[in-house]
Amino acid sequence: MSLFGKIFGGGKGDKPPTTGEAIQKLRDTEEMLIKKQDFLEKKIQQEIGIARQNGTKNKRVALQALKRKKRYDKQLQQIDGTLSTIEMQREALESANTNTNVLQTMGEAAKALKFAHKELDVDKVHDMMDDIAEQQEVAREISDAISNPVAFGDDVDEDELLQELEELEQEELDEKLLSTNENVGELPDVPSSVPAQPARSKRKEEEDEDDLAVLAAWAS
Repeated sequence: MSLFGKIFGGGKGDKPPTTGEAIQKLRDTEEMLIKKQDFLEKKIQQEIGIARQNGTKNKRVALQALKRKKRYDKQLQQIDGTLSTIEMQREALESANTNTNVLQTMGEAAKALKFAHKELDVDKVHDMMDDIAEQQEVAREISDAISNPVAFGDDVDEDELLQELEELEQEELDEKLLSTNENVGELPDVPSSVPAQPARSKRKEEEDEDDLAVLAAWAS
């Protein structure tokens, strides 16, 4: 059985896991390998320390430490490659899982839409819309009838009103002209004779007579 077969469990006859289950198992495997990486890195540092300590004292011990370090390095490289492969596979599964969910949702929406339209008939819809338009027209006519003042006996021809107004204005004008003519005929009469001049006073007459007498004496 392959490594991935061991990871996901199951042979040829077993039921394959769902994408969600496979993604979770890949994540668990990633965590396990990361822990293995940390362990190997620590072991590598330990072997380096042993090699340094025994480099001059015991070369055999130092060489054995470096050999173990090489094996740990190789295992670490293999884990790095495995992690990259698992990461790519997990991302592919997550993308596939997203697409599956999207397609499933769209399929359910299509079924719901089909069920909603199941009881609808295009001809019936058109008939219903015609009925709605007809009722709206009836409602408009009713509103116009209610708001029309004819229903309250106020049906008056506007032309007749304008003619009546012109007649009233003409009557007013005629009355003004008549009143002006009457005022002209009532002017005061011209007197037939000039009134007599008032009589002079007696003293004035006597003075005039004296003046005449003086003039006559000078003349003789």
